[in-house]
Amino acid sequence: MGKALIIGAGGVANVVAHKCCQVPEVFEEICVASRTLKKCQDIKDRLTNSRTKIRIAQLDANNTEEVIKLIEDFKPDIVINVALPYQDLTIMDACLATGVHYLDTANYEPPDVAKFEYKWQWAYREKYAKAGITALLGSGFDPGVTGVFCAYAQKHYFDEIHKIDIVDANDGDHGYPFATNFNPEINIREVTAKGRYYKDGQWIETEPLAVRTVYDLEEIGPRNIYLLYHEELESLAVNIKGVKQIRFWMTFSDNYLTHLRVLQNVGMT
Repeated sequence: MGKALIIGAGGVANVVAHKCCQVPEVFEEICVASRTLKKCQDIKDRLTNSRTKIRIAQLDANNTEEVIKLIEDFKPDIVINVALPYQDLTIMDACLATGVHYLDTANYEPPDVAKFEYKWQWAYREKYAKAGITALLGSGFDPGVTGVFCAYAQKHYFDEIHKIDIVDANDGDHGYPFATNFNPEINIREVTAKGRYYKDGQWIETEPLAVRTVYDLEEIGPRNIYLLYHEELESLAVNIKGVKQIRFWMTFSDNYLTHLRVLQNVGMT
């Protein structure tokens, strides 16, 4: 492949940069770009022994023209978008303008409305096909690996899949009273939004965190899991043959939810 432009310099971008550098025969050079140049430099400093050449750049990913300029300067084979979901469309526009492949880990969200769905990005399908470039959407773990697991099961094990439950569980302990697993704003928007699941061709909506059950997870034991809406449900409902019900669940500790209620009560969500 040669060269990858990584947009974003948070926790996910740090992992992506490390993974790229683990296969220098594939990624000969990467460029980490973000609004805060120091964060890019911090990632580069952690990879001083890498055989992959690393560049950094300052970038406002909300500005399509800036993204186009950086793509034209660096000439990547692919743009890996691990910035905020609000910036998906500006980066997709830049890739379309420059004829470069695109990959992200989360679908677009409007900045002023806590609503995420694929319709905005799926609208690019025909334009990308006409340009001869590929966009891989939702290529993280969930969404991403979850979709791969379902597609593999459909292809190799089942004639039809009727029910899918995705359970996202975290057994880590970072020692802090409260911390999110990824971008705090996106995490809180996701958790406080109404739940939604697919059943018999319809989307059924629930109040935030209103549906809870206990699931005994292998190796970590029983955990409270809460029904949320997650974007891969939309894609799976379209692509899994015979599916009648799809739900997404996530584990939260009582401590986490207590802190979340405090933030809600003081108007910070």
